[in-house]
Amino acid sequence: MPIKTGTASWADKSLIACGRFYPRGCTTAEARLRYYATQFPLVEVDSSYYAMPSAQNSQLWAERTPDDFVIDMKAFRLFTGHPAPLSALPEDIFNALPRTAKLNVFYRDVPPEIRDELWRRFIDALRPLKTANKLGAVVFQFAPWILNNRAGKAHVEHCADRMAGHVVAVEFRNRSWFQDERKTAETLAFERDRGLVNIIVDEPQGFENSIPAVWEVTNPKLAMVRLHGRNAVSWENRSKSTGGRFDYEYPDEELASLSIDIKRISGLADDVHTVLNTNKEDQGQRNAQRLIWQLQEVVPI
Repeated sequence: MPIKTGTASWADKSLIACGRFYPRGCTTAEARLRYYATQFPLVEVDSSYYAMPSAQNSQLWAERTPDDFVIDMKAFRLFTGHPAPLSALPEDIFNALPRTAKLNVFYRDVPPEIRDELWRRFIDALRPLKTANKLGAVVFQFAPWILNNRAGKAHVEHCADRMAGHVVAVEFRNRSWFQDERKTAETLAFERDRGLVNIIVDEPQGFENSIPAVWEVTNPKLAMVRLHGRNAVSWENRSKSTGGRFDYEYPDEELASLSIDIKRISGLADDVHTVLNTNKEDQGQRNAQRLIWQLQEVVPI
């Protein structure tokens, strides 16, 4: 079955602290990843969004996981239109930037030659996983202010050009991309034309920064589903932590319904990656395990 299910990260502090997922004595980064890989065939690296990843870590991840294990990597936040704290940049990059009183920097603030260097380093960091045939998709979760307009599409295309030779999956956080049938058709055509993987999301609806689940495959190599939960109360409540936003226990009936759609699209792509981004303690792992069970129960249609 081409469906691989996993979670967004294996090293969240609350996951480790709860003590329920990892067995006793599993206390090192290496031991945790090796154990995780016995439970799931897929993981999404979330840390690469917050700081530039390193080739050294990618090499270790490749060495510590089975041959058929797959790692999806989130794109660095600066590339997706989000602000990056200056402290998240490599020291030499920070020193090369024009002096500013700002604590955060946007992509537009970075000189072209430094942008080039950041892209080069990001791609270099992916190389050990790509060489080991363990790199799945590079996930671009674009900022809510990346709109479905000329500038927004130009930036998405810019990222696709920079990532030539990689499988690029895109998740939008502004409903302008799928606000009606016409816009949805245009967005899907745009993704197909550029070979971009349309990320199918499950998340609270009715917000400017949420999109509907559009069960369409735009790249025959891969379909991707990211399940953020349905915690509408905390979705836009900025007084809560990010973890609260994704605090959600999927009922069995919701997982059963999702399983039917996931199974259906599995016939339209070589692989399907399903990522649980519910992340309170071991919630993601439990939801993922229950989803795997549901997928095994669903009869192909």
